[in-house]
Amino acid sequence: MRDALGDLFLSTGYEVAVFASPQDFLAGKRPEVPSCLVLDIRLRTQSGLDFQQRLLEAGERIPVVLTTAHGDIPMTVRGMKQGAVDFLPKPFREEEMLSAVATGIRLDRKRRAEDAAAADLRRRHASLSDRERQVMALVAAGLLNKQVAGRLKISEVTVKIHRGKAMRKMGARSLPDLVRMEEQLSSEEGTASPLRRDELHHPFV
Repeated sequence: MRDALGDLFLSTGYEVAVFASPQDFLAGKRPEVPSCLVLDIRLRTQSGLDFQQRLLEAGERIPVVLTTAHGDIPMTVRGMKQGAVDFLPKPFREEEMLSAVATGIRLDRKRRAEDAAAADLRRRHASLSDRERQVMALVAAGLLNKQVAGRLKISEVTVKIHRGKAMRKMGARSLPDLVRMEEQLSSEEGTASPLRRDELHHPFV
């Protein structure tokens, strides 16, 4: 079955890597292009569902299509809860497998694009000065220039200068853009600036 699936994917133009065991997959090089893993529930060395869970715990985010000749409802539920793209009982039609894999690759392409955009946003944010980050966080929290100036003990003119620099470096075309970027950064663990949490919960009076 493994070799037959490899031939099927090759015949439709995919690049294919075939692994005899989970250990072979873990030892192999991860693909640098959108990909999808087809995983049988019944492996020789361990359960495919256990291996899927192991991948998740290790931070592997490659989409998975599960297949088995001996599936049941609990297996299906567990696999889908663990993020499987699809669960195909054997025998399956080639069209079903190709459709499931195409969906997995599409999801992986989207995830990779989102990761690249997030990494670019973090790089731009890292290029800001400490003061520019402070001004960005407070402006995004809804404080007016006068309030930001009072909070940071600087002039309104200086606030405007720092805000303008922050917007240019971040590539924000408008204040709503800057707010969206700040919210995205704040939602990512470990990226919040020291001011971000403290200032947002203590409005300027």
